[in-house]
Amino acid sequence: MRKKILLCLLGLNFGATQAQSDSISLAEKYLRGKNNHFRDFWDVKYYDLQLETHTENKSIKGEVVIDLSLDKQGRFLQIDLQKPMQITQVEQLLSSNKVKKIPLHSILNKGDHYFIPTKKLKQEKNIKLRFSFQGKPKIALQAPWDGGWIFTKDLKNRNWLSVAVQRQGASLWFPCKDYQGDEPDRGAMIRVKTEKKQVAVANGNLISKENDVYTWQVKNPINAYNITPNIGNYVHFSDTYHGENGELKLNYWVLDYNVEKAKKQFKQVPMMLKAFEHWFGAYPFYEDSYKLVETPFLGMEHQSNIAYGNEYQNGYRGMDRSGSGYGNLFDFIIIHESGHEWFGNNITTEQIADMWVHEAFTTYSEALFVEYYYGKEAAQKYLQGYQRQILNDRPMQGVHDEHQEGSVDMYNKGSCMIQTLREWMNDDAAFLALMRGLNKDFRHKIVTGAQIECYIEDKTKLDLKAFFNQYLRTTQIPILAIKKEQNQYFYRWENCVDGFAMPVQLENKDWLQPTQEWKVLPQKDVDVLPNKNLLIQFKNYNS
Repeated sequence: MRKKILLCLLGLNFGATQAQSDSISLAEKYLRGKNNHFRDFWDVKYYDLQLETHTENKSIKGEVVIDLSLDKQGRFLQIDLQKPMQITQVEQLLSSNKVKKIPLHSILNKGDHYFIPTKKLKQEKNIKLRFSFQGKPKIALQAPWDGGWIFTKDLKNRNWLSVAVQRQGASLWFPCKDYQGDEPDRGAMIRVKTEKKQVAVANGNLISKENDVYTWQVKNPINAYNITPNIGNYVHFSDTYHGENGELKLNYWVLDYNVEKAKKQFKQVPMMLKAFEHWFGAYPFYEDSYKLVETPFLGMEHQSNIAYGNEYQNGYRGMDRSGSGYGNLFDFIIIHESGHEWFGNNITTEQIADMWVHEAFTTYSEALFVEYYYGKEAAQKYLQGYQRQILNDRPMQGVHDEHQEGSVDMYNKGSCMIQTLREWMNDDAAFLALMRGLNKDFRHKIVTGAQIECYIEDKTKLDLKAFFNQYLRTTQIPILAIKKEQNQYFYRWENCVDGFAMPVQLENKDWLQPTQEWKVLPQKDVDVLPNKNLLIQFKNYNS
């Protein structure tokens, strides 16, 4: 496969057979989704981004300096930038303060990927490459799901710009290493020049504003897709939260005509932080502050720059997604997107195939918010509402190395999977320790789904291999089956993977230990049903 990929890069003529065409397609898939041999020998340390927008023709231009280290030898260094954006110049910034130009004709181009021959670089301990870029980036059709750039108008007909590219990747608009498994260790600098005296809001802290150039600094590692400029007629107000790590600055940037609405609605932020610091530990990015910024789309978990577009109302656009009655007691976007600061931004998966780690735990964080303020039974009812929305169309785990997510069930089914695990644990103190332990032990870490599975198995001391195989890698919901023969009742697991043997607590608090073999049911009353909080189905052969 490595040989096939390299041949594609060099632009050799493969002919016109279908098999050869498929090999090119396969190579492209791995170029996007895998830590391939054009990526695995170098590490991003810092992004320094400068940006100008031109709303009249919906174009952008800028420069990005990528500070990187070479961990081993490699022939070509892969940089990603999606069409129709163009790289117009590449330079190496040398430690001697000199600049070495890298001729564009020496850089190989394959679709949305550029390959810089390492022999063209001066070998230094730390390498800085400056890329100039320009073009008309893809416009989002329905942000944030079909993402891209958003060029729109506010209610006063003024320009309002933003970006949402989690699924498409940051290379949609600036040159980067567009691989979720490599974050800049030292953070990023984002400089945005605005038009018509507008305000630019990006990740981290605002450190300067000169001649319509807003400079924002991120001190913590940040995924490239989270780096986001927002431009509009913003007004700033702030607050301070006294949390587990001391004083946390709360920054709010909203359109000038929504300040009073925002001051009222954003009172939920300290409530969210109090609940989530209880469940997950300290907010992960004290140095970069917490921020909500109003956006022309519903929301997104941009690190220290949470996109908010829920129109200052509770629920999900005013609706209770769970149908439980509890979903309208809080602003869904504030709670859900902020939950991603712990699961998604603090703990980040190496590949999008394991995005269930981000979405299952963050969706479960909604229930934990409900539990913190309204009680455990309320949280259980909230999640029971999500059980009814599970699709079971595809597994929650996607395909590794191919830039392929799993099913959207990673939200609802994923949260119910976590609740099922909690019911099996039957120890709320241990569950709390598990949630906090995940965010402590994987603080600012890139992980695999397998690492998270092994960690949970180790901390709970439960054999969870079949459990995760069942819920993550199949669409089957396990069935607890009961039958009657000769005045005796029997039970077992059905519709499950080999080795699935999860214990079940009944509504009367008794426990069963089903396997895939029929076992004698000790209860005389077969109308006793399993705990409703379990993600299982129930089947009585005699009813």
